[in-house]
Amino acid sequence: MKEKVLITGASGFIGFHLIEEALLRRLDVYAAVRSGSDIKHLKEYDIRFCELDYTNEALLAKQLADGGFNYIIHAAGATRAASQQMYDTINASYAFNLASAAIEGLGSVLKKFVFVSSLAAVGPTDSRLRMITEETTPAPVTAYGRSKLLAEQKLKTLPSLPLVVLRPTAVYGPRERDIFIMIRSIHRGMEPYIGRVADQYLSFIYVKDLAAVAIKSLFSNVSHMTFNISDGESYDQYELANLAKQILNKKTVRFHLPYTMVKGMAFALEKWSGWRGKTPVLNREKLHELTAVSWQCSIEKAKTQLSFLPQYSLKQGLWETLQWYRLNKWL
Repeated sequence: MKEKVLITGASGFIGFHLIEEALLRRLDVYAAVRSGSDIKHLKEYDIRFCELDYTNEALLAKQLADGGFNYIIHAAGATRAASQQMYDTINASYAFNLASAAIEGLGSVLKKFVFVSSLAAVGPTDSRLRMITEETTPAPVTAYGRSKLLAEQKLKTLPSLPLVVLRPTAVYGPRERDIFIMIRSIHRGMEPYIGRVADQYLSFIYVKDLAAVAIKSLFSNVSHMTFNISDGESYDQYELANLAKQILNKKTVRFHLPYTMVKGMAFALEKWSGWRGKTPVLNREKLHELTAVSWQCSIEKAKTQLSFLPQYSLKQGLWETLQWYRLNKWL
Protein backbone atom coordinates (compact mmCIF):
# COMPACT_ATOMS: atom_id res chain seq x y z
CA MET A 1 0.00 0.00 0.00
CA LYS A 2 1.09 3.57 -0.68
CA GLU A 3 2.10 5.75 2.21
CA LYS A 4 -0.23 8.63 2.97
CA VAL A 5 0.70 12.30 3.04
CA LEU A 6 -1.56 15.12 4.22
CA ILE A 7 -0.83 18.47 2.56
CA THR A 8 -2.48 21.52 4.09
CA GLY A 9 -2.98 24.70 2.10
CA ALA A 10 -3.37 22.37 -0.85
CA SER A 11 -5.42 24.74 -3.00
CA GLY A 12 -2.75 27.45 -2.81
CA PHE A 13 0.27 28.23 -4.96
CA ILE A 14 2.83 26.16 -3.03
CA GLY A 15 0.30 23.49 -2.11
CA PHE A 16 -0.43 22.76 -5.76
CA HIS A 17 3.23 22.06 -6.51
CA LEU A 18 3.61 19.97 -3.35
CA ILE A 19 0.75 17.79 -4.59
CA GLU A 20 2.38 17.32 -8.00
CA GLU A 21 5.71 16.36 -6.44
CA ALA A 22 4.09 13.99 -3.91
CA LEU A 23 2.26 12.19 -6.71
CA LEU A 24 5.54 11.85 -8.62
CA ARG A 25 6.92 10.12 -5.52
CA ARG A 26 3.92 7.74 -5.60
CA LEU A 27 2.42 8.92 -2.33
CA ASP A 28 -1.28 8.67 -1.52
CA VAL A 29 -2.17 12.38 -1.32
CA TYR A 30 -4.80 13.93 0.92
CA ALA A 31 -5.38 17.61 0.23
CA ALA A 32 -6.62 19.72 3.13
CA VAL A 33 -8.57 22.72 1.84
CA ARG A 34 -10.83 25.37 3.34
CA SER A 35 -14.56 25.27 2.67
CA GLY A 36 -15.26 27.29 -0.45
CA SER A 37 -11.71 27.06 -1.80
CA ASP A 38 -11.27 27.04 -5.56
CA ILE A 39 -10.09 23.51 -6.34
CA LYS A 40 -10.95 23.32 -10.04
CA HIS A 41 -7.25 23.13 -10.91
CA LEU A 42 -6.90 20.03 -8.70
CA LYS A 43 -9.84 18.03 -10.04
CA GLU A 44 -7.75 16.12 -12.61
CA TYR A 45 -5.42 14.69 -9.95
CA ASP A 46 -5.85 11.38 -8.16
CA ILE A 47 -6.12 12.85 -4.68
CA ARG A 48 -8.59 12.95 -1.82
CA PHE A 49 -9.90 16.16 -0.26
CA CYS A 50 -10.60 16.91 3.37
CA GLU A 51 -11.45 19.88 5.59
CA LEU A 52 -9.76 20.31 8.95
CA ASP A 53 -10.94 22.29 11.96
CA TYR A 54 -7.74 23.85 13.30
CA THR A 55 -9.60 25.37 16.25
CA ASN A 56 -10.69 22.02 17.74
CA GLU A 57 -7.71 19.91 18.75
CA ALA A 58 -9.80 16.90 19.86
CA LEU A 59 -11.65 16.80 16.55
CA LEU A 60 -8.39 17.30 14.68
CA ALA A 61 -6.85 14.31 16.47
CA LYS A 62 -9.81 12.16 15.43
CA GLN A 63 -9.65 13.38 11.82
CA LEU A 64 -5.94 12.60 11.64
CA ALA A 65 -6.33 9.21 13.31
CA ASP A 66 -9.06 8.28 10.84
CA GLY A 67 -6.78 9.32 7.99
CA GLY A 68 -3.81 7.30 9.26
CA PHE A 69 -1.31 9.70 7.71
CA ASN A 70 2.36 8.77 7.58
CA TYR A 71 3.46 12.30 6.70
CA ILE A 72 2.12 15.83 7.11
CA ILE A 73 3.28 18.92 5.23
CA HIS A 74 1.78 22.02 6.79
CA ALA A 75 1.81 24.70 4.09
CA ALA A 76 -1.43 26.44 5.05
CA GLY A 77 -1.22 29.93 6.48
CA ALA A 78 -1.97 33.62 6.02
CA THR A 79 0.33 35.90 4.06
CA ARG A 80 -2.00 38.85 4.60
CA ALA A 81 -3.98 39.54 7.77
CA ALA A 82 -5.48 42.54 9.54
CA SER A 83 -3.45 42.29 12.76
CA GLN A 84 -0.55 40.59 14.51
CA GLN A 85 -3.06 38.62 16.55
CA MET A 86 -4.73 37.26 13.43
CA TYR A 87 -1.37 36.31 11.91
CA ASP A 88 -0.38 34.57 15.16
CA THR A 89 -3.66 32.66 15.36
CA ILE A 90 -3.61 31.39 11.78
CA ASN A 91 0.12 30.84 11.31
CA ALA A 92 1.24 29.82 14.80
CA SER A 93 -1.69 28.58 16.90
CA TYR A 94 -3.25 26.54 14.10
CA ALA A 95 0.12 24.96 13.28
CA PHE A 96 0.62 24.04 16.94
CA ASN A 97 -2.91 22.61 17.19
CA LEU A 98 -2.34 20.47 14.11
CA ALA A 99 1.00 19.19 15.40
CA SER A 100 -0.40 18.42 18.86
CA ALA A 101 -3.34 16.60 17.32
CA ALA A 102 -0.96 14.64 15.09
CA ILE A 103 0.96 13.42 18.12
CA GLU A 104 -2.26 12.38 19.85
CA GLY A 105 -4.08 10.94 16.86
CA LEU A 106 -1.24 9.34 14.92
CA GLY A 107 1.53 8.61 17.40
CA SER A 108 4.27 6.51 15.85
CA VAL A 109 2.35 6.23 12.56
CA LEU A 110 3.52 9.78 11.82
CA LYS A 111 7.03 9.64 10.36
CA LYS A 112 7.54 13.33 9.55
CA PHE A 113 5.88 16.69 10.10
CA VAL A 114 7.22 19.32 7.69
CA PHE A 115 6.41 22.93 8.49
CA VAL A 116 6.73 25.38 5.60
CA SER A 117 7.93 28.52 7.36
CA SER A 118 9.65 31.48 5.69
CA LEU A 119 12.96 33.30 5.63
CA ALA A 120 10.84 36.21 6.87
CA ALA A 121 10.92 34.46 10.27
CA VAL A 122 14.60 35.42 10.47
CA GLY A 123 14.42 38.73 8.66
CA PRO A 124 16.96 40.42 6.38
CA THR A 125 20.46 41.59 7.21
CA ASP A 126 21.76 45.14 6.97
CA SER A 127 24.85 44.22 4.98
CA ARG A 128 25.51 42.17 1.85
CA LEU A 129 28.56 40.82 3.68
CA ARG A 130 26.35 39.11 6.27
CA MET A 131 24.78 35.87 5.05
CA ILE A 132 21.58 34.60 6.70
CA THR A 133 22.21 31.16 8.21
CA GLU A 134 20.18 28.90 10.46
CA GLU A 135 22.21 30.27 13.37
CA THR A 136 21.40 33.92 12.60
CA THR A 137 19.51 35.52 15.48
CA PRO A 138 15.95 36.05 14.22
CA ALA A 139 14.82 39.64 13.85
CA PRO A 140 11.70 39.56 11.65
CA VAL A 141 10.56 42.93 10.32
CA THR A 142 6.90 42.12 9.61
CA ALA A 143 3.92 40.71 11.49
CA TYR A 144 3.94 37.79 9.06
CA GLY A 145 7.58 37.02 9.84
CA ARG A 146 6.97 37.27 13.57
CA SER A 147 4.04 34.85 13.31
CA LYS A 148 6.14 32.32 11.40
CA LEU A 149 8.89 32.57 14.01
CA LEU A 150 6.32 32.07 16.77
CA ALA A 151 5.03 28.98 14.97
CA GLU A 152 8.55 27.54 14.80
CA GLN A 153 9.08 28.21 18.50
CA LYS A 154 5.77 26.60 19.49
CA LEU A 155 6.37 23.51 17.34
CA LYS A 156 9.81 23.02 18.85
CA THR A 157 8.21 22.60 22.30
CA LEU A 158 6.84 19.22 21.12
CA PRO A 159 9.83 16.86 21.55
CA SER A 160 8.02 13.81 20.16
CA LEU A 161 7.07 15.58 16.93
CA PRO A 162 9.30 14.41 14.01
CA LEU A 163 9.68 18.01 12.87
CA VAL A 164 11.47 19.54 9.90
CA VAL A 165 11.21 23.31 9.37
CA LEU A 166 11.83 24.75 5.91
CA ARG A 167 12.44 28.49 5.53
CA PRO A 168 12.09 29.32 1.83
CA THR A 169 13.09 32.75 0.59
CA ALA A 170 10.95 34.53 -2.06
CA VAL A 171 9.11 31.75 -3.92
CA TYR A 172 8.14 32.21 -7.56
CA GLY A 173 6.68 29.99 -10.25
CA PRO A 174 3.45 29.12 -12.06
CA ARG A 175 0.36 30.32 -10.14
CA GLU A 176 2.32 32.77 -7.94
CA ARG A 177 0.59 36.17 -7.61
CA ASP A 178 2.83 38.58 -5.67
CA ILE A 179 6.06 38.56 -7.70
CA PHE A 180 3.71 38.30 -10.68
CA ILE A 181 2.72 41.92 -10.00
CA MET A 182 6.26 42.98 -10.94
CA ILE A 183 6.28 40.64 -13.96
CA ARG A 184 3.01 42.09 -15.23
CA SER A 185 4.35 45.62 -14.83
CA ILE A 186 7.44 44.69 -16.86
CA HIS A 187 5.23 43.14 -19.53
CA ARG A 188 3.46 46.50 -19.75
CA GLY A 189 6.77 48.34 -20.14
CA MET A 190 7.07 49.75 -16.62
CA GLU A 191 9.85 48.84 -14.16
CA PRO A 192 9.24 50.54 -10.80
CA TYR A 193 11.43 50.38 -7.69
CA ILE A 194 10.99 51.77 -4.20
CA GLY A 195 13.64 54.29 -3.20
CA ARG A 196 17.29 53.71 -3.99
CA VAL A 197 18.73 50.91 -1.89
CA ALA A 198 22.46 50.80 -2.67
CA ASP A 199 23.72 47.30 -3.39
CA GLN A 200 20.49 45.53 -2.48
CA TYR A 201 20.77 41.74 -2.76
CA LEU A 202 17.90 39.29 -3.01
CA SER A 203 17.42 35.53 -3.10
CA PHE A 204 14.79 33.38 -4.78
CA ILE A 205 13.60 29.78 -4.96
CA TYR A 206 11.65 28.22 -7.82
CA VAL A 207 8.55 26.54 -6.46
CA LYS A 208 9.39 23.17 -8.03
CA ASP A 209 12.73 23.10 -6.20
CA LEU A 210 10.93 23.96 -2.95
CA ALA A 211 8.38 21.21 -3.51
CA ALA A 212 11.14 18.71 -4.31
CA VAL A 213 13.09 19.38 -1.12
CA ALA A 214 9.90 19.36 0.96
CA ILE A 215 8.96 15.90 -0.29
CA LYS A 216 12.55 14.68 -0.01
CA SER A 217 12.66 15.78 3.62
CA LEU A 218 9.77 13.41 4.40
CA PHE A 219 12.10 10.47 3.84
CA SER A 220 15.13 11.95 5.58
CA ASN A 221 16.57 10.82 8.90
CA VAL A 222 16.71 14.36 10.31
CA SER A 223 14.31 15.65 12.93
CA HIS A 224 13.92 18.90 14.85
CA MET A 225 16.07 20.73 12.35
CA THR A 226 15.57 23.99 10.45
CA PHE A 227 16.76 24.70 6.91
CA ASN A 228 17.03 27.84 4.81
CA ILE A 229 15.88 27.20 1.24
CA SER A 230 16.94 29.21 -1.83
CA ASP A 231 18.57 28.43 -5.18
CA GLY A 232 21.93 29.11 -3.53
CA GLU A 233 22.61 32.33 -5.42
CA SER A 234 22.18 36.03 -4.69
CA TYR A 235 20.92 38.65 -7.11
CA ASP A 236 21.01 42.41 -7.25
CA GLN A 237 17.71 44.27 -7.23
CA TYR A 238 17.58 44.52 -11.05
CA GLU A 239 18.38 40.91 -11.97
CA LEU A 240 14.84 39.53 -11.92
CA ALA A 241 13.59 42.37 -14.14
CA ASN A 242 16.56 42.07 -16.49
CA LEU A 243 15.95 38.37 -17.00
CA ALA A 244 12.19 38.84 -17.40
CA LYS A 245 12.76 41.54 -20.04
CA GLN A 246 15.14 39.24 -21.90
CA ILE A 247 12.67 36.34 -21.86
CA LEU A 248 9.67 38.51 -22.75
CA ASN A 249 11.68 40.51 -25.30
CA LYS A 250 10.46 43.72 -23.71
CA LYS A 251 11.92 47.16 -23.10
CA THR A 252 10.88 49.09 -20.02
CA VAL A 253 11.01 52.50 -18.43
CA ARG A 254 12.96 52.01 -15.19
CA PHE A 255 12.18 54.47 -12.41
CA HIS A 256 12.58 54.80 -8.64
CA LEU A 257 9.62 56.04 -6.63
CA PRO A 258 10.54 58.11 -3.55
CA TYR A 259 10.25 56.01 -0.38
CA THR A 260 8.13 58.63 1.39
CA MET A 261 5.66 58.69 -1.50
CA VAL A 262 5.30 54.89 -1.51
CA LYS A 263 4.90 54.91 2.26
CA GLY A 264 2.06 57.39 1.88
CA MET A 265 0.47 55.22 -0.80
CA ALA A 266 0.78 52.19 1.49
CA PHE A 267 -0.93 54.10 4.31
CA ALA A 268 -3.78 55.06 1.99
CA LEU A 269 -4.12 51.44 0.82
CA GLU A 270 -4.27 50.27 4.43
CA LYS A 271 -7.11 52.67 5.21
CA TRP A 272 -9.03 51.92 2.00
CA SER A 273 -8.68 48.18 2.40
CA GLY A 274 -9.59 48.39 6.09
CA TRP A 275 -12.88 50.07 5.25
CA ARG A 276 -13.59 47.27 2.77
CA GLY A 277 -12.62 44.58 5.27
CA LYS A 278 -9.62 43.46 3.23
CA THR A 279 -5.83 43.44 3.60
CA PRO A 280 -3.74 45.20 0.93
CA VAL A 281 -0.85 43.60 -0.93
CA LEU A 282 1.32 46.59 0.02
CA ASN A 283 1.37 48.14 3.49
CA ARG A 284 3.86 50.24 5.41
CA GLU A 285 5.29 47.22 7.21
CA LYS A 286 5.83 45.30 3.97
CA LEU A 287 8.15 48.11 2.87
CA HIS A 288 10.66 46.91 5.49
CA GLU A 289 11.02 43.66 3.53
CA LEU A 290 10.96 45.22 0.08
CA THR A 291 13.68 47.78 0.86
CA ALA A 292 15.92 45.59 3.04
CA VAL A 293 19.61 45.56 2.13
CA SER A 294 20.12 41.81 1.91
CA TRP A 295 18.08 38.60 1.80
CA GLN A 296 21.08 36.42 0.92
CA CYS A 297 21.01 33.09 2.72
CA SER A 298 23.22 30.04 2.99
CA ILE A 299 21.77 26.64 2.01
CA GLU A 300 24.84 24.62 3.01
CA LYS A 301 22.96 22.93 5.84
CA ALA A 302 20.18 21.79 3.49
CA LYS A 303 22.75 20.56 0.99
CA THR A 304 24.53 18.54 3.67
CA GLN A 305 21.61 17.20 5.69
CA LEU A 306 18.90 16.90 3.00
CA SER A 307 21.08 16.43 -0.11
CA PHE A 308 19.34 19.49 -1.50
CA LEU A 309 20.57 20.40 -4.98
CA PRO A 310 18.48 23.13 -6.64
CA GLN A 311 17.75 22.26 -10.26
CA TYR A 312 16.64 25.70 -11.42
CA SER A 313 18.57 28.93 -11.77
CA LEU A 314 16.55 32.13 -11.67
CA LYS A 315 16.72 32.34 -15.46
CA GLN A 316 15.51 28.77 -15.97
CA GLY A 317 12.72 29.09 -13.41
CA LEU A 318 11.58 32.43 -14.81
CA TRP A 319 11.49 31.03 -18.34
CA GLU A 320 9.14 28.21 -17.27
CA THR A 321 7.07 30.60 -15.17
CA LEU A 322 6.61 33.15 -17.93
CA GLN A 323 5.64 30.45 -20.42
CA TRP A 324 2.95 29.33 -17.97
CA TYR A 325 1.69 32.90 -17.48
CA ARG A 326 1.46 33.35 -21.24
CA LEU A 327 -0.20 29.97 -21.87
CA ASN A 328 -2.79 30.64 -19.16
CA LYS A 329 -3.34 34.22 -20.37
CA TRP A 330 -2.08 35.92 -17.20
CA LEU A 331 0.11 38.02 -19.50
